[in-house]
Amino acid sequence: MVKEKLIRARKDKKFSQQDIAEHLNISQTQYLRKEKGEIEIKDEEWERIAKLLDVEVDEIKQIDSDNSISQNFENITDISNSYVGSNNVYCNVPEFLLENQQEYIELLKKEIQQLKEKNYTIRTKIESLQVLFLFL
Repeated sequence: MVKEKLIRARKDKKFSQQDIAEHLNISQTQYLRKEKGEIEIKDEEWERIAKLLDVEVDEIKQIDSDNSISQNFENITDISNSYVGSNNVYCNVPEFLLENQQEYIELLKKEIQQLKEKNYTIRTKIESLQVLFLFL
């Protein structure tokens, strides 16, 4: 979730993303991702930003309800008070992480295929050598 209140306050005070990033000792890119809601802003960071902007934390803080892990538990009990329901945990994962993982999986699949081919080649050579030694 884009931190609109934070962005507005930062711009009102004439601070750049780079200014805030330097104050937090992070890169401008990392700070941009925090403003976009891709990375969580920790409580300590909210406090440091608020102090720099000379505002209260409540004036700029927005909760990441869209990107946070939300849990939906259904607690259903029967007459004997034993547990009957199910636990469903839902998690929204940013698209760029999923794409990154897919690329990594594809890379691993290629590596596995290459290793299988090397393994086959080595086995074939070993079998040829075994046959050769039988005739010696």
